[in-house]
Amino acid sequence: MTSTAGSAGMTSTALAAHEVAVSYGGRRVLDGVDLRVAPGETVGLRGPSGSGKSTLARVLALLHAPEAGHVTLDGHRVAGARHRVPAAVRTRVAILFQSPRAATDPRLGLADIIAEPLRATGTPEEPARARAAELADLVGLTPDLLARRPHAVSDGQLQRACLARALVHRPDYLLCDEATAMLDASTQAHLAAVITDYQRQHAAGVLLITHDPALMARWATRVVDLPTAAQP
Repeated sequence: MTSTAGSAGMTSTALAAHEVAVSYGGRRVLDGVDLRVAPGETVGLRGPSGSGKSTLARVLALLHAPEAGHVTLDGHRVAGARHRVPAAVRTRVAILFQSPRAATDPRLGLADIIAEPLRATGTPEEPARARAAELADLVGLTPDLLARRPHAVSDGQLQRACLARALVHRPDYLLCDEATAMLDASTQAHLAAVITDYQRQHAAGVLLITHDPALMARWATRVVDLPTAAQP
């Protein structure tokens, strides 16, 4: 199923962007974009390079405040960028980026990378380590890898750690921004299975950004086309 940028249904239980606009260096990247991701559905987002797919994902993840428009979470308006949003709200949305090396601290071991969001929200050390170990096992990381830093593991192993980190707070919405693009077929299939199992168990909404038409066809409940914004 394909639609233009917009939403399916009008239920307030969703992560949604409303009339979002973002510019970089005077160039309009997003211009009045609406998008809705409901619990349990996988929305595929596609568009040409430079159309603002990653920017929209960052806005929905509360990492970037739009210059116009706003984000709602289950009908409640969320104001500002992530550091201004209460932990109880921001932990409900997680994002998984294309490059795990750009998204991790090279000084940390994999166990600490996974546990990082828990420590940031005040979780005591023992339960944080236990939760990290649980998720490491879920994504297929063996215990001998957990003390290693990013330079000592493969891209696939590091992306597994990033997925574990994304799931550590049991988010209601998971945004996947080309998250499997750098992975071999086996790792890609394993991480996709972990995400779909998590989605089924928790009725999580998933935003899927990918240039892989086969992955989009297999995974997306519906597909939204994001056109390139008109320039001012």
